Amino acid sequence: MLKLDFHPSGRHFLQIPGPSPVPDRILRAMSLPTIDHRGPEFGALGLEVLRKIREVFKTQQPVVIYPASGTGAWEAALVNTLSPGDRVLMFETGHFATLWEKMARRLGLEPEFLSLQGYEGWRHGVQADMIERRLREDSGHTIKAVCVVHNETSTGVTSNIAAVRRAIDEARHPALLLVDTISGLACADYQHDGWGVDVTISGSQKGLMLPPGISFNAVSDKAVEASRRAQLPKSFWAWDEILELNKSGYWPYTPNTNLLYGLNEALDMLLEEGLEQVFARHQRWAAGVRAAVECWGLEVQCQDPSVYSPVLTGVVMPEGIDADAVRSLIYKRFDLSLGTGLGKAKGKMFRIGHLGDCNDLTLIATLGGCEAGLKLSGAKLQGSGVLAALDYFAAHPLAAAS
Repeated sequence: MLKLDFHPSGRHFLQIPGPSPVPDRILRAMSLPTIDHRGPEFGALGLEVLRKIREVFKTQQPVVIYPASGTGAWEAALVNTLSPGDRVLMFETGHFATLWEKMARRLGLEPEFLSLQGYEGWRHGVQADMIERRLREDSGHTIKAVCVVHNETSTGVTSNIAAVRRAIDEARHPALLLVDTISGLACADYQHDGWGVDVTISGSQKGLMLPPGISFNAVSDKAVEASRRAQLPKSFWAWDEILELNKSGYWPYTPNTNLLYGLNEALDMLLEEGLEQVFARHQRWAAGVRAAVECWGLEVQCQDPSVYSPVLTGVVMPEGIDADAVRSLIYKRFDLSLGTGLGKAKGKMFRIGHLGDCNDLTLIATLGGCEAGLKLSGAKLQGSGVLAALDYFAAHPLAAAS
């Protein structure tokens, strides 16, 4: 029989940038008995969850909830708004942007991938000026959508989505704006309405602190109108039936009831704390981790301080040290899981997540495991990142929620 919880003592440190550690309060909510998903109790739950999730997306528009991973929500966004052969403009910021481009191609779309060159291009955010320039060239408006990643989980870069919206507007282009904030939502400020996004894609296992298995499309009126003309095949993903049944708190198929219990609890936790306080907490954790990386004398993967991610920090290894070997050693010796480098960053860096069921001491312990593992791997560190992070957290206490 497969033994899953094999850790001999203490708790495993899950410090990858998602799935994130799930708070006990949410786990307890998910353990409630499953109810009839066609009964009145479920309808009340559905209406409550659908109301509160809009607050996290900062939207007055509908949010579609799927029993699926974030990849499913990517597909839903594309098939509900586009037709075979449509041209879409995408920007390569990292591994997940490339996967989205691959999906678009497999669905029969014609993606055009803008990027900065090579591995170094993965150390910066979306370049809105490049998008504006390309859209100005598209005088016939053959590009039907612009697709960008808000928080690129593979690199620790949080791009400026408001700047992308301005670029589209300045180019006077009618393209839809589709944004992936799978890892950004509920960690970094995100404004679906305020930034003029047409479809926002997200998932449950990052800032929402849930296990994988729920994903989202927040949709604008313009996106819903586009869905009435879109010709890509869809059934499970189709918005029309979901939006209609959601009006009474139900779904056209079996929803993941116990994950919705957890989502309801997660939304209560976030809204009780206050979203601005949540964002400040993540920014503070990220700054403390970066202070540690700087003290070690290592580079942060993101090279533009204006787009440092509050969700995760990528740590670039010194020449001659394999990041995957360091990660493996840290896992075996200290029961600590760190994110691997993906795609162009494989072997060059590892990723520290600072999200989910986390606090200052969680991160101090995480940094202690990283520091010990780096030393055991032969890295010559300039100083103690653990002490640097302790000093940062002590000097920058999080303001009490009002």
